[in-house]
Amino acid sequence: MKNRYYYDARRAPPPRPAAAALSYDPLGSEPPEIVAAGSGLTAERIIALAREHDVPLHQDAGLVEALARLEVGTLIPRELYTVVAEVLAFVYGVDAQAGS
Repeated sequence: MKNRYYYDARRAPPPRPAAAALSYDPLGSEPPEIVAAGSGLTAERIIALAREHDVPLHQDAGLVEALARLEVGTLIPRELYTVVAEVLAFVYGVDAQAGS
């Protein structure tokens, strides 16, 4: 029987939520800009604000990890164009279904 008071320091801590938010003008010539990124409570707040404002959410842990390494206010680098384009296609699909 496992001792419920025993703490196993080798066990990995539970993953903290992470989130990033992008701003994009489809009529402009600039790539998307990172407007928010964080983990833990910051990520929870980003997600809550997105839900409050009916902003579509897309889960991609690898992309969030890459975006979180960049500073807020920077344009996404060319290496992430393809992945972000997939996210934008998702958003356009959600908007089309909603009739926006």
